[in-house]
Amino acid sequence: MSPPPTASTLREQQAYVAAQAADARVNVELDTGDMTLNIGPQHPATHGTLRIACQLDGEQVISAEPLMGYMHRGYEKLCEVRTYPQCTTLINRIDWLGSFANEVPFILAAEQLMGVEAPPRAQWIRTILFELSRIANLSLFLGDMGVQVGALTPVFFAFRDRERVLNQIEEVTGGRFHPNFDRIGGLKDDIPRGWIAETHAVMAKMRGFCDEMEDLLMGNEIFQTRCRSVGVIPGDVALSYGLSGANLRASGVDWDLRRDANPGLAWDQVDWRVWTHPDGDSFARYWVRLQETREATKIVDQLLDGIPSGPIMAKVPRIIKVPAGEAYVSTENPLGEMGYYVVSKGGLGPFRVKIRTPSFSNISVVPWVMRGTYVPDIITILGSLYFILGDIDR
Repeated sequence: MSPPPTASTLREQQAYVAAQAADARVNVELDTGDMTLNIGPQHPATHGTLRIACQLDGEQVISAEPLMGYMHRGYEKLCEVRTYPQCTTLINRIDWLGSFANEVPFILAAEQLMGVEAPPRAQWIRTILFELSRIANLSLFLGDMGVQVGALTPVFFAFRDRERVLNQIEEVTGGRFHPNFDRIGGLKDDIPRGWIAETHAVMAKMRGFCDEMEDLLMGNEIFQTRCRSVGVIPGDVALSYGLSGANLRASGVDWDLRRDANPGLAWDQVDWRVWTHPDGDSFARYWVRLQETREATKIVDQLLDGIPSGPIMAKVPRIIKVPAGEAYVSTENPLGEMGYYVVSKGGLGPFRVKIRTPSFSNISVVPWVMRGTYVPDIITILGSLYFILGDIDR
């Protein structure tokens, strides 16, 4: 049996209890206010040097502001001190996961100013390489979206099968990431012997990859819980913020520049479908990109079977000098609408270049869509919007 407490011990215990009670009263009376949570610019979930400044009330987001410009590289001004052929080296680095697609609208704008049209064979090969860039780009998203919600396996599948597509691009252009292959009036080279059969085989494998992603992620209960009804963007809101690509079509807006503008390539020569989804949530954005990847493989297969014979270059001067004028051409790039407004004063290079990149507009909806969501949803929504930092900080 322990001895009874002494008077000194009782006084110490009473003082301790009184101090705890005083702390509790202070904690109740203090208004701590909202908390600012900075996601990035060095957070892996921001997909690059992007900072999202979030004001939180507990776990709920009151406001979220995207802060850009940490890797600004000045593409538009750099184009003004280069010749037209040299510009392709710069611009295929904007969306570095779909490099060849970046080159096409710029070349089309220069051709429009010169009154030059690439031969049919060059147009078909351009379209094939454009769609291969789309597949390489979107396949990485399909795997990486799993990482955003805690599933690591799908991204290994994505890297495995994306390499096959990059191999086909490299066989034609000589470059995996930055081809610098498009030319005013056509293409640098023709396709190599045996490439068509190899590409058909790769397209079949990519359709198998899409089936794997559908089984691994879209049918997964956790993935659906993390994505369904999270980050809902109605169609009218998507249009008002200038969203394009799959982010717009996932909100039920049936709009695709390949079909609705057809800037001069071969999309109108094959049968394909524009996919939309009515829900506008993170799951819908994933679903639309999955269907678009499958559709792109079908487009490539049809184009491979119908490539016309003939030259791959039109007759253009050895030294490119574009007449004075201005032109704007946009295409349906993997991330959405990418357009180039080119102003020429008749020199060897552009006088002014303005680039409309899809990621810059797509990220503008973040303050609207994040409001009222919760901290774990921030990562899901950012992943589903799918942006490339070079496409924002251009």
